Amino acid sequence: MNDQPFGRRPLSRRGLLTLAASAAGTIVLAGCASENDELAQQAGSEQGYVSGSGVITQVAPGDRGEPLDLDFETLDGQQQSLAGLRPKLVVINLWYAACPPCRKEAPDLIEVSETFADDTVFLGVNVRDQAGAAEAFIRNFDVPYPNMLDTDGAMVALLSDILPPQATPSTVILDTEGRAAARAVGAVDASTLSGMIEDVLGE
Repeated sequence: MNDQPFGRRPLSRRGLLTLAASAAGTIVLAGCASENDELAQQAGSEQGYVSGSGVITQVAPGDRGEPLDLDFETLDGQQQSLAGLRPKLVVINLWYAACPPCRKEAPDLIEVSETFADDTVFLGVNVRDQAGAAEAFIRNFDVPYPNMLDTDGAMVALLSDILPPQATPSTVILDTEGRAAARAVGAVDASTLSGMIEDVLGE
C-alpha cells in the first residue's frame, strides 16, 4: 500500500480473547511477509497453497494506505467495483478449488459472511481455476456471496503490497474507506475472522 508499513495495531480486548480462543499457533505479526514468516514462505512453495493456521496482521488506521479500487465481473455476470461496495467493510478471500485449506475454511467463511451480512460484503477471488471448476466449488459448499475469476491477475496485483506472492488462501479486510485494515495469510477460522471484523467495525 504505497509506502505505508503493513504494521500491527493492538487488538481490542474482545479481539484478543477471540484470537486466544480460536487456535493455537495463530501468530500476530508486526510486518508484511517477513523472512521469518513460515506461512508466507510456504506461499511460494511447490505445494501451491499456504498450510497451517492463518497468520493475522492488523493495521492501525493512521498507517493504512490509499483506498483500493478495482472494477470486476462476478461469476454470475454482475459488473461491480470495490469502490461501489463502500461504506461496508469488504472481506476479500483468495482461493482455488483444489486447495485443501481453502476447502477447510469455506464453511467458516460462509458462517461469518452470514453473521455480518448487514455490515460487510464478502468477495471470493478465484486465483487459478476456469469458470467450471470455480462454479462447482461454489455449488458444493453453497457459497452465498459473490465470486470472481482473477484470470488476468488484477486483484492479486492490487493486493501485492499486502499479501505475499501466491499466498492462497488469504483474506483481506478493507475498512469503510476501502483501505486494507487486516489480513490473514493461510486458512482462517470463524472465531478469528469474526474478531478481526469486529475490531474494524469498532473503530
